[in-house]
Amino acid sequence: MEKRRKNVIRILLLLVILFSCISLFTGSSYMSLTDGISALLGKGTASNIRILYHIRIPRILAALIAGAGLSVAGLMMQTVLHNPMASPSTLGVSNAAVFGANLSIIAFSGGFLETGNRLSSYLSGTNPYATGSMAFVFALGSVLIILGLCRIRSFSPSVLVLAGVAMGSVWTAATTILQYYATDVGLSAAVIWSFGDLGRATYETDLIMLIPVLLSMAVFLRKSWTYNAMISGEQTASGLGVSVSTVRFGTLLLTSMVTAVCVSCLGIIGFVGIICPHVIKKLIGHNHEYSVVASALLGSLLLVCADTMARCLGNGSSLPVGAITSLLGAPFFLALILGQRRDDHA
Repeated sequence: MEKRRKNVIRILLLLVILFSCISLFTGSSYMSLTDGISALLGKGTASNIRILYHIRIPRILAALIAGAGLSVAGLMMQTVLHNPMASPSTLGVSNAAVFGANLSIIAFSGGFLETGNRLSSYLSGTNPYATGSMAFVFALGSVLIILGLCRIRSFSPSVLVLAGVAMGSVWTAATTILQYYATDVGLSAAVIWSFGDLGRATYETDLIMLIPVLLSMAVFLRKSWTYNAMISGEQTASGLGVSVSTVRFGTLLLTSMVTAVCVSCLGIIGFVGIICPHVIKKLIGHNHEYSVVASALLGSLLLVCADTMARCLGNGSSLPVGAITSLLGAPFFLALILGQRRDDHA
């Protein structure tokens, strides 16, 4: 089994490298492979060099980092909550981030309360970093509220998930009310922000996402034995010396932080954190020493492929990658559910 796990990781790594290279030379600019290689070496036209180094490479890096982060976050949430349906949006993180971004765009960052429907005023007044920061603050704040209640009231994992759903509904309602009073331009800008879009990625946002993703993965790998013990149940883990409540609190805080950073930088990207962990568990089992790395690689692969499709299908523009992951993910997830039900009846 160990040999199979290592082979799966090697294959996933090769696929990530292969499809990243394909994505690098794929797009609507009709750049040939020769021109792309020349631009990559700094010998092409100024336009091709700019496309490669300022558009494609940052968004490929964003796909690799965010895909890995969201996938691992989903894996760890499913482990500590003992819920196969858990995902990075379980605790209402995405809903809170969307509200924070809407508040920033509609009321503050874009200045729509003063600029009205003048698009030029919005373009001169908006600040993407302010929007992302506001989204991150609300996302993390929402998680801290839920985890604080969990510590005070000793919520069970099932109640914790329900609390997250309730908080998500509150943030969604608040966002709807805020959008109702927005101007046309403010509303369109806020809605466009919520789309999962890798086109807004820069080297700075890639670095901002990379730090928490690497930090969280290092922690999860270091404590892989602890998470393996938790798979057997809370009583078994406690008998082995694991402080279940502390581990759950810290894990959910880390995964929520990763989700908040990714959402605040790129918008909502669904299904990566729920599909990839399921596939990895079917391929190599539940050993976190391997499944963390494998989930990260599969998440990166999925998001790179989805972004390549988004750029190819956009006919000169790029479709929201969040829509592509949902289109790919929903049928696949239904197939997983149906397959699980057949296994249960067998």
